[in-house]
Amino acid sequence: MRKKQRSLDPDAPLYHADHRRPMTRREFLARGLITGAGTVIGPTLFGLFADPHAARAALSPDLETLKQSCGIAVQGAGKIPFICFDLAGGASMAGSNVLAGQQGGQLDFLTTAGYSKMGLPGDMIPPLANPQTGANDFINSDLGLAFHSDSAFLRGILERVSPATAANISGAVIPARSDNDTGNNPHNPMYAIHKAGADGELLTLIGSRNSDSGGNSMAPAETLDPAVRPTKVDRPGDVTGLVDTGKLVGLLDQSDAVAVMEAIERISDKKLARVDTKLTTDAVLKELIRCGYVKAADLVDRYGDPAALNPAIDTDIVGSIFTQAEFDGEGEFRKTASVMKLVVNGYAGAGTIAMGGFDYHTGDRATGERRDLRAGRCMGACLEYAARRGVPLMLYVFSDGSLASNGAVDNSVDGRGKGVWTGDNSSTAASFFLVYNPGGRPALLGATPEAQAQHQQIGHFRPDGSVETASSPAANNVNLLVQTVALNYMALHGEQGGFATRFPTHGLGNASLLDRLTAFAPIVNGTL
Repeated sequence: MRKKQRSLDPDAPLYHADHRRPMTRREFLARGLITGAGTVIGPTLFGLFADPHAARAALSPDLETLKQSCGIAVQGAGKIPFICFDLAGGASMAGSNVLAGQQGGQLDFLTTAGYSKMGLPGDMIPPLANPQTGANDFINSDLGLAFHSDSAFLRGILERVSPATAANISGAVIPARSDNDTGNNPHNPMYAIHKAGADGELLTLIGSRNSDSGGNSMAPAETLDPAVRPTKVDRPGDVTGLVDTGKLVGLLDQSDAVAVMEAIERISDKKLARVDTKLTTDAVLKELIRCGYVKAADLVDRYGDPAALNPAIDTDIVGSIFTQAEFDGEGEFRKTASVMKLVVNGYAGAGTIAMGGFDYHTGDRATGERRDLRAGRCMGACLEYAARRGVPLMLYVFSDGSLASNGAVDNSVDGRGKGVWTGDNSSTAASFFLVYNPGGRPALLGATPEAQAQHQQIGHFRPDGSVETASSPAANNVNLLVQTVALNYMALHGEQGGFATRFPTHGLGNASLLDRLTAFAPIVNGTL
């Protein structure tokens, strides 16, 4: 008798007989042998009384003017917040989660064998219609982008977003191969997003791993900028530790502390005016001293309230998107909350959330379904938090390679009657992005539904479920996939015309080809 395959919980490590023993941090992450668990940082005594929504004190007009001349960053550099999910190990993106089809777009269906390769048995493929209703039971477009109706990503996202939030989301899928089970794919777009203009009030880039990219996969070499290497953030303590406003806040209330700092700056400014340092850089030195005092006052002004940064006491996160029990008990939720708190509020320009354990070809389906469901919940949390803050968000999801099914079915409760994952297969790989716009669902480019479908799927699959490598520049080149994501980020600001200037060595082709690789019309005009 065939031995029944035991499915694994979302945090269990993955062991594969056909894989070598893990040697690197990336291999440990891909197989779930290290996690994103973080510690819970409890609120301070003052945080117990603080109102997270209370307006902070404002700097006096003269210091606000000086603040601008000192180049102190303002919220998010006026760009759309950007968060990417790096699912280490080779997650299933196409077919079982986001639908992907042939040249006509997502609903230009593949063959039954092609869907079987993507983990969908013949009785769950998208072309099937319910004979009783005449409707298709396996296509869900609640998020604008078409998902399989039983997608674990989709179920997780819809658990966390409100119907009003879902109505203002759309997205695009990019069929694109990448190497299996390796962090050497230059997959991470964060530096490219910074080149496109993203920046933050406190930090430029953040990531949940201490790596050059902030995640599992590398960033393309041509985009690297050591000056903005991501700061590691994967728990509330990392967030609250970013700013130290000193002991003055606590001895005095926040507004009084700001007033003291402003007075110190003015007294120092008067003394500086009477001092001649005899240095050729006298003016520059005095400007640095003035800006130092203004920065100190500005930090107390903006972050003297502990609720300004701490995701653990943000009531738009804990008690609404996540229950207290979920937040306390799940490290991936704390990690997600920490990154989205900084990025959505403009404290950081872009962030990577790396999640491990997506090399889930364990001979069952349930293990992968549970991990995809949790990832979907984290994606939905980011989108819903953006909605609660009233700001747009671009959310990008990628993985190193993918996997395939041999057609066998897992009929367990969590297996849901879908195909078991039996091995790595980069030919089924894809990435996708979702865009939330507070002003309404983003509009696809294209004058007809047929043209819009081709903008919503950038490239296509062959009927057998393999990426057509000639269908787009991104289809067989991970560096160009990153450039495609950056192009779409700039297009959301109406700035795609400057893409060649920001990326002079890009390989995406001429202006007409760039238009073909762009999904949406602008949702903001340059700045928010």
